[in-house]
Amino acid sequence: MTISATGLIVLIIIAAICGAIGKALAGGARGGLLVSIALGFIGALLGPWVAGKLKLPEPLMIQLSGHPFPVLWSIIGPRFSWRSFT
Repeated sequence: MTISATGLIVLIIIAAICGAIGKALAGGARGGLLVSIALGFIGALLGPWVAGKLKLPEPLMIQLSGHPFPVLWSIIGPRFSWRSFT
């Protein structure tokens, strides 16, 4: 699995935006850009797994360099994970 440098930069930007939205929904003010990026990726990894266990669909999926990125679950995932860290 390979991804171009441009695709990786776009993926990091999208993860940062999704993580920041999820963190804001959870009420978290601590942490900066790196925390938002990490939360976006954590949500993107854990969200589809939880959705699969609950038999929920993925309503908003984008393709970057041929790789899927679950936007909705990447926003919802940090909401729950951020609360467990604070």
